[in-house]
Amino acid sequence: MPAPRVKICGINNIEDALLAVEAGADALGFVFYEKSPRYVTVAQAEAIVEQLPPFVERVGLFVNKTPMEADLACAESGMSLAQIHFDVDESYLHALHTKALPVVRAAEPEDVMRFSERYRLVDAYCESYGGAGKRLNLEWFEGVDCSKIIIAGGLNPDNVAEVLGYGFYGVDVSSGVEASKGKKDPVKVRDFIAAVKGGACGR
Repeated sequence: MPAPRVKICGINNIEDALLAVEAGADALGFVFYEKSPRYVTVAQAEAIVEQLPPFVERVGLFVNKTPMEADLACAESGMSLAQIHFDVDESYLHALHTKALPVVRAAEPEDVMRFSERYRLVDAYCESYGGAGKRLNLEWFEGVDCSKIIIAGGLNPDNVAEVLGYGFYGVDVSSGVEASKGKKDPVKVRDFIAAVKGGACGR
């Protein structure tokens, strides 16, 4: 079983971006949600993206934006994916010109099968949007094809090994590798990625 891809979310400065890439991150997440402590403007994200090496996925996180607004922000900032972190339907996703990554905020076991034909990010449900650090019940994924699921919510270097046997496409972390809100901890970032990339070997 190959190691899951790793997305480090909540990037808002070039130091953290390069740290994550050098440590082996496959994707970086940029939060275009004004109420988040990890919020970045389109201009700030563009300045970071311009300094990144090639082959790094850039994911823009959006809450309560129209498809046109999300597309415009992605085009101007250099995002390669639009992470739609609020409740939408297929018509919304089809209206996007940017490749979409829908987020399922799972409150019960049946929720993990939403958008089952798509690659999707599954996070624990909470009233706020992202970064709450709530963990999902892993029993919900027993017997489920997880090959198109990116799991998020409450992951950190100490517990990420628990999810490696489920065949998730990817893992997503933000607060679990921070020194403070919006600032990454270099040791935690490296330890998290090493746990994922090394821990999945031989499975």
